[in-house]
Amino acid sequence: MPSRTATLPLARTPLVLAVVVAALAALVALLPERAHADVAGAPAGCGGTVLVKADGSAWTCSFDDEFSGTSLDRAKWLVQTTAASGYHSGIECYVDTPDNVSVANGYLSLTAQKATAPFTCPAPGAPYATQYTSGMVDTAGLFAQAYGRFEVRAKIPAAAVKGLQESFWLWPVNSAKYGSRWPASGEIDIAEMYSQYPTLGVPYIHYNAATTDPNVTSYKCVIDPSKFHDYTLEWTSQSMTISFDGRTCLTDVWNPLGLTRPAPFDQPFMVLLTQALGIGTNAFDPATTPLPATTQIDYVRVWK
Repeated sequence: MPSRTATLPLARTPLVLAVVVAALAALVALLPERAHADVAGAPAGCGGTVLVKADGSAWTCSFDDEFSGTSLDRAKWLVQTTAASGYHSGIECYVDTPDNVSVANGYLSLTAQKATAPFTCPAPGAPYATQYTSGMVDTAGLFAQAYGRFEVRAKIPAAAVKGLQESFWLWPVNSAKYGSRWPASGEIDIAEMYSQYPTLGVPYIHYNAATTDPNVTSYKCVIDPSKFHDYTLEWTSQSMTISFDGRTCLTDVWNPLGLTRPAPFDQPFMVLLTQALGIGTNAFDPATTPLPATTQIDYVRVWK
């Protein structure tokens, strides 16, 4: 994968990436076929908000969860578990429990925490010992969309030492469409946060570029981890713009190797929300990383 900087941690090592790609592809393949919400049965409004495009036409809401109930809406979200998919980035084991994934008081909470005793995380084919669990949800098999406006309003744990990572990202439904070796078929990180750099949010557009693309990421997007922020992607067939709280972080016009734009970003992507333990230079340290650590999601809204 491309180097982010000499000091910023890599979100995913090559070995982890291979596991991630295989796990997510296997998970999607096992899910039943469903009509995507961007095709039929779209919600009437995204929080009652009416947005206008640059050309003067209105955005149409295609997915909306305000987390106003008392439990996760399983018609919109799949709880990712390591036992089912094998997915994990650090030593956390993703599980489906109210202690790790819960909805209350208008928020979705994703929590990383220490279990009462060490246990074996039952990752298919590669179980591992750990004492840490965490929460992750995605829309695999339930919702996916190509192009549009994707917005997540969230607050991350206010940790100022290394060991935590949060990600709001998009993954292709057909992760092998342009090649199964990551990132041939693309990945869109609207925002990734590393507690080693508590006031920095990092967007990253992953693909195989024909030439050096200086606009795939930015390390200038400042956040206050004690507050909620709006993380927004506007994605067309020609460009992507990622903004935090209405301030543009990056705009990229991608130039894919061996393909014609808009490939590989011309297919539906699902939404993923992840609370992880850190790796690399942001590695989790049981002696200093504060747990439990919870990311709160106020809403997820998608327009087309």
